[in-house]
Formats: sequence, C-alpha cells, structure tokens
Amino acid sequence: MNKILGMLVFLGLFMGLSQNGTAQFSPPDGCIVDANGDCLPNTILGALPFLRIVPDAQGGSMGDTGIATDNGNNALHFNASKLPFMSSNRGMALTYTPWLSNIGLTDVFLMYLSGYMKLDDLQSIAGGIRFFSLGDINFTDVQGDITGSGKPREWEINFGYARKLTNNFAASLSAKYMLSDLASGQVVDGFEIATATSFAADIGLTYNTDLELGLYESRLRVGMALTNIGSKVTYTRNALRDFIPTNFGLGAALEIDFDEYNTMTFALDMNKLMIPTPQPLELFDEDGNPTPNPDYDSSPENGIADYREKSLFSGILGSWSDAPGGGSEELQEFSWSVGVEYWYDRQFAVRAGYYYEHPLKGDRQFLTVGAGLKYNVFGFDISYLVPTSNTKNPLDNTLRFTLLFDFEVFAAEE
Repeated sequence: MNKILGMLVFLGLFMGLSQNGTAQFSPPDGCIVDANGDCLPNTILGALPFLRIVPDAQGGSMGDTGIATDNGNNALHFNASKLPFMSSNRGMALTYTPWLSNIGLTDVFLMYLSGYMKLDDLQSIAGGIRFFSLGDINFTDVQGDITGSGKPREWEINFGYARKLTNNFAASLSAKYMLSDLASGQVVDGFEIATATSFAADIGLTYNTDLELGLYESRLRVGMALTNIGSKVTYTRNALRDFIPTNFGLGAALEIDFDEYNTMTFALDMNKLMIPTPQPLELFDEDGNPTPNPDYDSSPENGIADYREKSLFSGILGSWSDAPGGGSEELQEFSWSVGVEYWYDRQFAVRAGYYYEHPLKGDRQFLTVGAGLKYNVFGFDISYLVPTSNTKNPLDNTLRFTLLFDFEVFAAEE
C-alpha cells in the first residue's frame, strides 16, 4: 500500500496534476491562503527530482554541502570544476542509499557510481551512473482492482570535463542523459503513461586559493554550479511537458590545517531551483474579494496554467522574479546547507551538518552526522539523517554508505 500511494504521489507531482488552481493569493499575507486565511505551501514542482538527491555519504553527512568541498569522487553531482584542484589525481566511489527504510521497505534504494581522473595539471574528466529503484509495485484502478504490476526505475548517465583557466580558476561542462520509467503502459484518466527521457548539461566554476590564518595553512574554495539545464519531459505522450530540476548553486569551503595531523573544513552552500513558481487561480483585491489572477492562464480554453507552458529558458530566467509574493517569496525559495568535517591524519573523519528549506517551500529541515575511514586504497563513509521538522523525509533515520577507491596509492608505488 505504501508503494501504491508513493506512485500516486509521483504521478500527481511529476505529471503536473497538482496545481494551485483552487488556491488564492493574499497580498497582505504575502502567501497563498486557504479558506481560513492560513498560508499554504507553494512548493516548486518538477519532474525527475531524483537528480537533486545528494548521492554520497560525505555530502549527506555535511548537510548536503558539496559545491566547494574536497570531494572529487562525487564532484560530478555537485560541481565538476573543482576536480583540477583535488588533492588526489584519480578515484572512484560507489554509494548505496536505502529509501523509505524507516517504514520497512527494503527494495527502494538509490545507487551511484562515479569517478574521476586528472589528465594532467590542467585537465580532468569524470563519469557517473545513478540508478534509483522504486521496488516492485502493483497498479490499481479507482476501485482498488489490480490492473498490472511494474518495476519503476530511473537512470542518469553523466560525463564531465574540467579545465584550469588560471592557477586559481577552473571551469567545467558536463553532459547527461536521464530516463524515468515510473508506470509505462498504464492508463490514467485516458492517458497512457510513457517513459520520460531528457538530455541536460551542467556548468561549473571554481576559484581556489591558499590562505594563511594566523599560524595555520588554509585553503579557500568558492564554487558555482548550474545543473540540469535540459529539455522538459512528459509522462503522458502529449505536448504538455514539465521542467526538470534545473538548479543554481553557490558554495564555499574553508579548509584549515592545524598541524600535520589535524584538519577541519567548514562548508556553506545555497541552492535555488530555476523552475517557474506555481501561480494561484485567484487573488484577493484591496477589499478582500477574490479576483482572477491574470498571470495564471492567458489561454483558458486549454485549461493549462501559463507557468507550466513556459519554454525552457523563459522558465529559467523568469524563475528569479515570478513568485506571487514578490522578492520575499523569491528569497524563501533558497535552501541553505552548512557542514563541518574533521580529519585526523587523513585517516579518520567525523562530520556534521544542517539543511534548511523554508516551511512554505518544502519544509525539509534536518541535521546530519557521519564518519569516514581511509586505509590504503580503500575508504568508507557513512551518514545519518535526523529530522527536525514535521515534514517527513524519505531518508529520515536512514544510514547511507559510500565505498571509496583511491587509485593514487598505486601511482605512488610505481
């Protein structure tokens, strides 16, 4: 039953069936309100949200930070342009993340295999494969009768290239292919469900510099990443398509060497989805009376909200100024991550972090903790998520695991 309900949520959100067409926006409150005048969430909706799931245990234990941290094995997800500045020349990682394990599901999980290699002092390449399994489910009709079964799956294949442009500045370009097969062949309200596919690109920039903080040698890394810039997708074999999670990310990491054995890193990331904000059907005028929202649907004959019909680049550019609540609501659409990491002799690490998302924009708020161990060519990371809000997270109280391979050890022995 949990899987069936989960599939209904997926289809409702990703096919765009959930809209604010019955909601009203109240200018005095600066939010969409219900019949009682209470603010309602206005979460940005999009397809293929699995692309924004942090795939590794290191980032997952540091509040989902990673745009500027020293994490080359999984840099392709966060920001591939930091690869030329990594301390190791090559590496690989395999991550396993249980999904909804806190409610007893054992066949829903995310796996991510990624790696990188420096071609020389200036250039680096990377590749990654992400696989998201939603287990085995039974499909039912509105009467509850089973209409078939399926194995919903989602894939991402990604390749990236990074190059130093100066001694302190690097850029990257990544290309990816995504496939989402949630319920292919099923029919919902007369629409046949299809497999959604898309091509996208990531652009990354990183500035890296050495510092001296008192007696300590330090490194400051600042990164920017535009990810999932790609074509819209559909699950219903029609002309209406939904946005994938195009994202703007900005991050900084300060790494301090207290001595040859003790190192600490402090990281801060902020992210914003560059997807159109849902619009309400009605607004309240100065007298408190509902009036039609001119920004909702300029072509009412097709019954589709304008924000869903925007083109790719119109949606990306307009996402910075389209919130019904203006600038204050736009600021609510930023999520924030902070993390800290301590290494002893580059052999043992402990990590912690915090992630914050505004209550009206998803309300994901959680603490994270984790640890890392490195021995010779192998490494192992583990993370744990502790929820701090009433909104359920699929990773609540879940451990995720990453196995690392540092091939630099072999190069040192040659």
